[in-house]
Amino acid sequence: MKKIGILGSGIVARTLGNGFLKYGYEVMLGTREEGKLNEWKQNGGSHAHIGTFENAAKFGDIIVLAVKGEAAADAIDLAGPQNLHWKTVIDTTNPIANAAPENGVLKFFTDFEESLMESLQERFPEVHFVKSFSCVGNAYMVDPKLEEKPTMFICGNNAHSKDEVKDILTQFGWDIEDLGKDTAARAIEPLCMLWCIPGFLGGKWNHAFRMIRG
Repeated sequence: MKKIGILGSGIVARTLGNGFLKYGYEVMLGTREEGKLNEWKQNGGSHAHIGTFENAAKFGDIIVLAVKGEAAADAIDLAGPQNLHWKTVIDTTNPIANAAPENGVLKFFTDFEESLMESLQERFPEVHFVKSFSCVGNAYMVDPKLEEKPTMFICGNNAHSKDEVKDILTQFGWDIEDLGKDTAARAIEPLCMLWCIPGFLGGKWNHAFRMIRG
């Protein structure tokens, strides 16, 4: 089973880390504050590890980028881009700005001409980014308990890396829609805005998207 290195230690990182542990992967969470992950490590058992961003990048056969969008490039710099070359990096990030939502609509620091994922791909061309887990809340990322199987929208430039992510998503209980190259992240990232509106306006966070095919 492949090793998973996760760059980040917040709720998304820990949720996905627990999901990988559940399905038999060995996982290392990369953090600047190892002490705050002691409980996660104890609960995770012998396959759960913590370390620096660089440790996690070297450890993982597959990497998960699970930090705030504004910190994504810095996280990769801390990890050492050379440690990520030719690896699959699951990009969960969204370009959420440090501003209050307007009528329930999040504000982004990007526009529709270039996504955050595209900017990362351009800055780190040897890394195989795959956008995933960006259009749903952490509570439904692994084994989503909903009336119907939800759809995860993904994109990326490397076919093999997308296949690796599809295998993970299948394990985690998702239907998958591959939307092609990294350009599609211009459409996928704003799904975060749409997903959040019912939550901000009505306190409803128990939903996910599904593509209905004819």
